[in-house]
Amino acid sequence: MTTRERCFDEMTGVDGVVRPPYQTLSAWLAETPPEVFERKSREARLLFERQGITFTAFGSEVGHETLIPFDIVPRVLSAAEWSRLHAGLVQRAQALNAFLDDAYHGREICRAGVIPEAEVVLNGQFAAVMQDLDLPRRIHAHILGIDLVRVDEGQFYVLEDNARVPSGVSYMIENREIMMRLFPRLFSTVSVLPVARYTDELLTTLQAAAPRTGDRAPLVVVLTPGPYNAAYFEHAFLADEMGVELVEGSDLLVDDNKVFMRTPQGPQRVDVIYRRVDDAFLDPLSFRPDSVLGVPGLVAAVRAGHVSLVNAIGNGIADDKATYIHVPEMIRFYLSEEPLLANVPTWRGARPDERAYIVEHLAEMVVKEIHGSGGKGMLVGPAATRAERDEFRARFLAHPDNYIAQPTLALSTCPTFVDSGLAPRHVDLRPFVLTGDEVRIVPGGLTRVALTDGSLVVNSSQGGGTKDTWVLAP
Repeated sequence: MTTRERCFDEMTGVDGVVRPPYQTLSAWLAETPPEVFERKSREARLLFERQGITFTAFGSEVGHETLIPFDIVPRVLSAAEWSRLHAGLVQRAQALNAFLDDAYHGREICRAGVIPEAEVVLNGQFAAVMQDLDLPRRIHAHILGIDLVRVDEGQFYVLEDNARVPSGVSYMIENREIMMRLFPRLFSTVSVLPVARYTDELLTTLQAAAPRTGDRAPLVVVLTPGPYNAAYFEHAFLADEMGVELVEGSDLLVDDNKVFMRTPQGPQRVDVIYRRVDDAFLDPLSFRPDSVLGVPGLVAAVRAGHVSLVNAIGNGIADDKATYIHVPEMIRFYLSEEPLLANVPTWRGARPDERAYIVEHLAEMVVKEIHGSGGKGMLVGPAATRAERDEFRARFLAHPDNYIAQPTLALSTCPTFVDSGLAPRHVDLRPFVLTGDEVRIVPGGLTRVALTDGSLVVNSSQGGGTKDTWVLAP
């Protein structure tokens, strides 16, 4: 599907004039010979390989460890654009955390008739073990990855919220590091706000999540499922950058509702676990009994207030694609403010009238599984064949409650270096929002790019790549 004729070009206006944030970059692109881009792209791939910057792509024809394609042409945002985004992201993070705390306590938003209570407590991601549990600072989603798309000059839309175990931040940091190594002169001519402080701010956020520890500094660990996980590089990278231990479930034990890390010097008390393990595998005594990735007794330790999990268990009720439609009302209910970032219009298969609309307009819409991720289990109607749409329609009608649908947005494009040279490719943006003693957001985020001509699917698992994201200094 090609949407380029009607999409927003982030670098160049319809009049052919380069937009102000891109003027320096545009001049650099014009004066740089194509062979330089080719050479620098090869150097970037080599740097990624040498540093082991990979993700695990099960089922890939080239093996498990795969490089995420990296494009050397950055995406640029002005200081004013970022300021508007920053305010909207802070607002959304505050509302989502207020909802999560309310959902596991009195559910006042349900009593007020804003969200049906059944949509909360019957949600497959609702975790009864979190009911009436008071978390430190009443924060459930310390780390949010909020996916944004742009369709015109002034308007960004929130495509989805990631409140469970959002990934990709290591690529944001490494993309900047590699760009600075490849093009130091370019950075001397453009004042770009830094992203390297993310891991310092992440550690501060994690420490702020700790239960009271008296005079003892809180001990933080990163819990990984292990080296076969798709995001294992990121787990190891963040632990190393923060200077904390990377552990697997077998490295931890629970005694007297307290969590300890096994060390050669004996058990060490753990206060905060930045977990990159899904809810179902965290504790075989509370969830899946066959899990070997978690820690027996971990939930009891959390409920006793002796350890904090970041992010909290049960956050899936907030980033569920069915809950997504309610976030603007959450902002109005909890914050008494109008939303600064708009949602994409969304239809739910669970509602008969909306279900009929989806079926009738299947060729025009993007249909997604409510609990899906990574671009899987979805249909991009305009890009699908008639046979693919017919097959998907049958699947949708068999379980309509499992799906939502959205219009096929003409995502903005950025210049991207591909085999044929520079060409526009569709992009989205995932900023990372940290909530602890305050809300912290490093300027920018992870720009994901659909490398196939005309494709709107940016996920790395579906062949997408990444770009460095520049936010210009005011």
